[in-house]
Amino acid sequence: MDVVVHGGAGGTPEDPRRRQAVLDEAAEAGAMADRPVDAVVEAVRILESSPTFNAGVGSAVQSDGVPRTDAGLMTSDGTAGAACSMPGVEHAVDVARVVAEETPHVLVAGERAVALAGAFGVETDADLWCERTRERWADLDDRPPNDDPRTHLEWIDGKFGGSDTVGAVARDGEALATATSTGGRWLALAGRVGDVPQIGGGFYCSPAGGASATGAGEDIAKATLARRAVRHLEDGLDAAAAADRALDEFDELTGSTAGLVVLDADGNAGRAFNSDAMQTATRRS
Repeated sequence: MDVVVHGGAGGTPEDPRRRQAVLDEAAEAGAMADRPVDAVVEAVRILESSPTFNAGVGSAVQSDGVPRTDAGLMTSDGTAGAACSMPGVEHAVDVARVVAEETPHVLVAGERAVALAGAFGVETDADLWCERTRERWADLDDRPPNDDPRTHLEWIDGKFGGSDTVGAVARDGEALATATSTGGRWLALAGRVGDVPQIGGGFYCSPAGGASATGAGEDIAKATLARRAVRHLEDGLDAAAAADRALDEFDELTGSTAGLVVLDADGNAGRAFNSDAMQTATRRS
């Protein structure tokens, strides 16, 4: 099994060694899986359980004070599923898999996604807060007194931001899979959904390879960053060149920060980012 994982493109982390240790653990767990889809799910679950990343536990908090999670998953045979805007769901990647394998849909949202998760045995009452997010939220002394979206839009002006999405791509033989999971962006408008659960934005996979993207979600969605990278694989570039080309195009189109990992059909891994940092880990069979 060939596996590459990432912990998000963003600022320089306070404890990069701790984050790298979790990434290494995730890549190792993925490499031990039986199938690529199992590999990306196992790897991402480990990252979702670590409060050092913005996914699952430690997710960003939206404007109403609620962390919500999103995830997307796709395999090289075209199977895909995603789920978004889920409070209380630590392992959003598990819900994405449920959508892909148990429903005729590709995206389920909000309270109905949470209900679907519960029906298939996914925990739905997890505490997604961590010490870091509690302290950051507590430091905001001007929180709006109501849930009026206009009031929230005025309040988050200048505060909304951040990135740090997690993801994984895996290959075994001719089969590939990719998955991406996130807690969104800090102080996004309640109910905001970014690129991660959008096929082609935060994740994409074909027989040529797979990609998982991270960064400024709105721009990643508009530029379809993950699909762009896989298209370059389909045109004959290897993983490293495809990642570089896709990010160069993204930068030219948007001027925003992003990163991505790519795995091609030969098991070669590539990564590219234009943020301050993006940590990754790779395991080769």
